[in-house]
Amino acid sequence: MHKRVWYSSGAVLGTKISSADAVPYVVLIAEQSRSLRRIYKGYLDALVSKPTSIHLACTGREALDAAQIHQPNLIILDLELSDIPGHDLVTALRQKLPETTILAVAVQSSLDTAVDAVRAGATDVLIKPLNREKIRHAIGHMTIVRSSTAAAEISEKISDSGAANGFIGTSPAMQIIYKTIAVAAPSNATVFITGESGTGKELYAQAIHRRSKRAGKALISLNCSAIPRDLIESEIFGHVRGAFTGATEDRDGAAILADGGTLFLDEICEMDLDLQTKLLRFIQTSTVQKVGDARAREVDVRFVCATNRNLLEEVSSGRFREDLYYRLHVIPVHMPPLRDREGDVRLLASAFLQRFALREGKTYSGFDAGALSVLETYGWPGNVRQLENLVQNVVVMNTGGEVTEAMLQALLSQPAHPCRPVGPQCPVHQFNPVVIRMPGRWGTGETLTPDLAQPSCPQAQVQPLWLEEKNIIERAVKVCGGNTVLAAALLEVSPSTLYRKRKSWARCQTTPTAAGLMAAKQVSAGSSVNRGVETETSAV
Repeated sequence: MHKRVWYSSGAVLGTKISSADAVPYVVLIAEQSRSLRRIYKGYLDALVSKPTSIHLACTGREALDAAQIHQPNLIILDLELSDIPGHDLVTALRQKLPETTILAVAVQSSLDTAVDAVRAGATDVLIKPLNREKIRHAIGHMTIVRSSTAAAEISEKISDSGAANGFIGTSPAMQIIYKTIAVAAPSNATVFITGESGTGKELYAQAIHRRSKRAGKALISLNCSAIPRDLIESEIFGHVRGAFTGATEDRDGAAILADGGTLFLDEICEMDLDLQTKLLRFIQTSTVQKVGDARAREVDVRFVCATNRNLLEEVSSGRFREDLYYRLHVIPVHMPPLRDREGDVRLLASAFLQRFALREGKTYSGFDAGALSVLETYGWPGNVRQLENLVQNVVVMNTGGEVTEAMLQALLSQPAHPCRPVGPQCPVHQFNPVVIRMPGRWGTGETLTPDLAQPSCPQAQVQPLWLEEKNIIERAVKVCGGNTVLAAALLEVSPSTLYRKRKSWARCQTTPTAAGLMAAKQVSAGSSVNRGVETETSAV
């Protein structure tokens, strides 16, 4: 059962909660270790001056019961309680107590659990071992939130948190990002960042490095999609002189340059499978071997990777190694698209406006109401990068003053949803010299432009029976690796039937049949008759 303790303390150090309010401050400590429960209670006793009610629990079930009964203002929650997983416990507590401050306590070796807790609704994460300073800092932040000047002070703190990481934004989605940076940065664990293009994946990698123990060493960034496939191995691992044509001297790769620091591999899903195998070996052994060199060198590197693709789809389709996925996917982070960052568009736009106005030597007073409405209702398929480019365009192409709705509308004429790939439904209006060679109804092999290759009527899509049959047979043989006997068995015909049909295809491709010519003449005659009827009807 959970225990209840009442006490009043006059703290000399730390944040003091005002004693004007006589209602006791309720705290729940959920920790399976009895000694740690007492230590945490002692820390609170030294830090809090308001009459405080402390309840202790050693299991997840006891914590849920105590939270339901006593409605605590603060919960210090061990994520390693034996009966309920930490993520599920945080979720349940957050549902019961949406306004309560939940401080999740994790060990250094289970940072993924800590990240899950933040996503489930934990206010903050503290890493064991705890001391009075860590708790004092957490309680101080909590006290500011509940003070009379809460709105202004917490806004300032949140803004400072984002600015310290290089981000701009106060939305709930970005608060989760800031917390994961604080939790993940001190570790050496690999971070895998996903998200749409333009959401700030590289900025996140920079924040992780800047707040890590490796901040004094190099952060080496490599965009795997921007490097030719035949050069990317050399870019990562380096090469020795003479390893390939053009290798005139020894060169260190990104892995060696990042020794002691962080290696950021952006768009890692663009890496081919052979190189993924070598990267996996590098991660497993912490050694690199330059291209053309028989010697291996040991390096100490922290990996941060990113992609804008669906990683699980890449694995299931065989384009990304499953074992490499499990090696890299230790701390997953998803960067929210701008359309999901409520209220951040206005902050970002204002910051970009100030930056570019200063750079261009112009004066802008801000955005009018119409412009703000456009900014906040647009879908931003290109995310923050698109917004930044838009504001820069407005600053450069106008003289100053207030940014109006008209200035933005001309630049946001495309639909307000994520961009779709160009396909048959999105024709490209430009000269295209490519031609398509069609087999032709009579095997003439005439050459058509792409526009003419499109059927002008539904009947034109009908293929001759022999051609449909040919396609089916050839596809079966290809699937069977060229084994005609196996293909025949799957098609439920004899192999001799396939050989005989192959010979007949050559005749069909070179000689139009009498029936085919007659049918063509009938179609042509019918069309002429129909055109005559239409002409007479129109004349009437």
